Amino acid sequence: MTESASARHWAVPFYAHTVLIQAVTFVLRPAAVYRALELDVSSYWLGALGATFAIVPLVLAVPAGLLSDRYGERPVMVAGGLVTIASATGFLLLGQSVAGVVATTVLLGVGHLLSVVAQQAMVANRTPRDRYDSAFGHYTFAASAGQAIGPGLIIAFGGSRAIPDTEAIFTATLALSAALLLAALATPSTHDRRDARGPVEGSIRDLVRRKGLLRALTVSCVVLAAVDISLVYLPLLGAERDIASGTIGLLLALRAGSSMISRLMLGRLTERLGRPLVLTGSVTLSALAMAAAPIPMPVVLLGLVVVVMGLSLGAGQPLTMSWLAEATPPGLRGRAMSLRLTGNRLGQVVVPSLAGLVAVGAGASGVLWVTAAALGVVAAASRSIPRSDPNP
Repeated sequence: MTESASARHWAVPFYAHTVLIQAVTFVLRPAAVYRALELDVSSYWLGALGATFAIVPLVLAVPAGLLSDRYGERPVMVAGGLVTIASATGFLLLGQSVAGVVATTVLLGVGHLLSVVAQQAMVANRTPRDRYDSAFGHYTFAASAGQAIGPGLIIAFGGSRAIPDTEAIFTATLALSAALLLAALATPSTHDRRDARGPVEGSIRDLVRRKGLLRALTVSCVVLAAVDISLVYLPLLGAERDIASGTIGLLLALRAGSSMISRLMLGRLTERLGRPLVLTGSVTLSALAMAAAPIPMPVVLLGLVVVVMGLSLGAGQPLTMSWLAEATPPGLRGRAMSLRLTGNRLGQVVVPSLAGLVAVGAGASGVLWVTAAALGVVAAASRSIPRSDPNP
């Protein structure tokens, strides 16, 4: 088999798997909320529903990375597919109760975690070091595409109703989950391609001690939290400024689309300017855009600000993945990516909670300005992230 044919043999099922896990997740999470509304749950249970998706993987992320390092990525991807199928089945069979919806949301979070840890480790282990930025840019582009495709099922089964046909969504998602498992089974593992010296021994403590790693994890955490905050507080800003919901929807679409563009072009950009400059520059631009968004301005100008926000926020995640992959030996990359996901999940739980406290007194503008300040701090911190040294 030629090198290009081998690459296609790996890339086709891998990118199918990447798109599918995001599509399944981004349709099941809102569908679970709609099902909870059908069950007339309290706001407490709605909050618990969001928290269970992120909190349980906090405990399982590092063990998932360890399994990926020891046994290869494909077994972990297959396990993620099986758990995701169990989640989709659970929504169909147990979704008539609040406890059932919460339990199956936990399974969804675990299935998503297993899949993503294995995917990121596979990109790190399959890609030459000089192509990390391009490879992780393409990977996150595919993930963004899945996140855009998933909500389309809600549109398809929702029509003009306030609450879509959740039973039909769960059934369709079960079929997508089966396709996800098939893609995992068809993806070659990299376990037999590792360095001939054998697996690298090391602990999470060893990883955390690597120079610059905590700074890179912090940058990743804050950037992802900023993305989540933009999804929640741009609509609130629109409500406060009497901007039509359709216009806000368009702005959110512009943010997502511009992030996809920056990820697709990331390899070329870092080749010209270097990863350190692109990372610091993108986080700085995102801080400036986040700070500018609450300033009263015409909607057209706000659209330009949101495009800049999307372009800059879109670059942060793949660049920190590239840095971690390059800084970590092959036998530890699964655990390195799991550490990054742990930090991201923690940020998704803690930062929006703190933002909610700010919003009580200062509204959406206060939240966006606080987030901009946090981005400014990590932009300064990113300047001192050293060039990667892959040697233990």
